[in-house]
Amino acid sequence: MSDISGTGCQQLIPFSERKDLKEIEKSIITKYRKDIWVKFIKAVKEYNLIEAGDRIAIAISGGKDSLLMAKLFQELKRHGNDNFHLEFIAMDPGYHESIKQLLIDNCCHLKIPIHIFEAKIFQIVDEMAREYPCYMCAKMRRGALYKKTQELGCNKLALGHHFNDVIETTMLNLLYTGNFSTMLPKLKSTNFEGLQLIRPLYHIEEEAIINFTDDNGIWPLNCACMVAAKKTGAKRYEIKTLIKQLKENFKDVDKSIFRAAENVNLEAILGWKNEGKHHSYLEFYHEE
Repeated sequence: MSDISGTGCQQLIPFSERKDLKEIEKSIITKYRKDIWVKFIKAVKEYNLIEAGDRIAIAISGGKDSLLMAKLFQELKRHGNDNFHLEFIAMDPGYHESIKQLLIDNCCHLKIPIHIFEAKIFQIVDEMAREYPCYMCAKMRRGALYKKTQELGCNKLALGHHFNDVIETTMLNLLYTGNFSTMLPKLKSTNFEGLQLIRPLYHIEEEAIINFTDDNGIWPLNCACMVAAKKTGAKRYEIKTLIKQLKENFKDVDKSIFRAAENVNLEAILGWKNEGKHHSYLEFYHEE
């Protein structure tokens, strides 16, 4: 594992296209206060994502979401409570050297002191699941991040899933798997005792993240997968397009999808699962 806190930086992105760090940080609590900062604080407070004494590992993929998340945590320590500890971890699953350098360059400019560790996941996935790599890759990445989080003595792992990820997951589950479930803002790991996963960008819409990234001249990594290449999560993109189309005819339909997971009426559903056991409404149905 290597630490990046200023060394190893190269100027891959022209200064003319990237704003000064102080200007980038200032924009979080000024220009993007309503769309990003306030919604970040809302998720932290509403779901009790941070508690005194927490040691939180911030997973940095190099994408737009995780880079913003890192800066939000740094701003919180600077302008809010400072009763928790942060570790910034970046996994190298087998990036091309130029992709890895872009990750390092971005973190250097944004002053995100990352711990980079190698996992060789692309190589393993290429050997075992070349035709359908994304599911195995995601599962292995999560496991590697959990393991590194524990090695660093952290009790929480923060991932950069945002509002749109949440509602797209809800719709994917509904339309393709026939169940109603969503991403949760906080959950306990089933395989790593004492470790919790948190999603602080839970209320932040992807459009705001894209605007923040573009406006500040940040060049984030995309998937950068050496196995899937041009393959993408096709179904998720179909759902993203579907929600966009629905918004044209149904006002705030995205927010309605989100709220649906907060307002499940157990008196008006056929069945549900709890602690691995399936229940039917007939268990509570009584003839007059």
